[in-house]
Amino acid sequence: MGRARAGSARRPRRDSAAASSPAGGSRRRRGKAASGPPAGPEARAEPPGPGDFDLGAQSGRWAAFQERHRLSCEEAARLLLDAYEYRGLVKHTGGCHCGAIRFEVWASADLHVFNCNCSICTKKQNRHFIVPASRFKLLKGADNLTTYTFNTHCAQHTFCKTCGVQSFYTPRSNPDGYGIAPHCLDDGTVQTIVTEDINGKEWEKAVKEHKTIRDMSKP
Repeated sequence: MGRARAGSARRPRRDSAAASSPAGGSRRRRGKAASGPPAGPEARAEPPGPGDFDLGAQSGRWAAFQERHRLSCEEAARLLLDAYEYRGLVKHTGGCHCGAIRFEVWASADLHVFNCNCSICTKKQNRHFIVPASRFKLLKGADNLTTYTFNTHCAQHTFCKTCGVQSFYTPRSNPDGYGIAPHCLDDGTVQTIVTEDINGKEWEKAVKEHKTIRDMSKP
């Protein structure tokens, strides 16, 4: 094991901004392509901007939806994307013991929880389920988090400065996601919990042989 260290918290990643969509019946701009040398292999297509989307027959519904709910283009697009991407998921809420840390996370009501036996997970009973970063949102307490790392310093063991509870962290197996403690969720949204033991004492071998753990932080 390497030398352990504690430090200031790595701020949890925020959801990426939702793509903007236009209201009304805007049409794609059409015209002759500008003359010039052909694009090279490193040229990248520019993302569509406002006015580039063709809503077709749905343009009237889109405009009426925005007006009825008083939503901006971005807000309406985010609502639509969330409804599509989070199908079959429920919004869980949770936090630490003292209430300084609060979060929400979109996940199944039937949780698949890992029970790792590595040195630190054994010490703090770090049972957790893994979600993509885009499905986690810290509601309050970013300034009240601190972080402990050790050995490879890949895992970010974040915990509350006041009560010491780790309600979520960034696992070494999925640095692009979050590990959420099911016992720190509020009552009422979890239906079942299935626990899988993982041999963290031989971490590299266990993760390499596991068929799905690396994919759990992928949207």
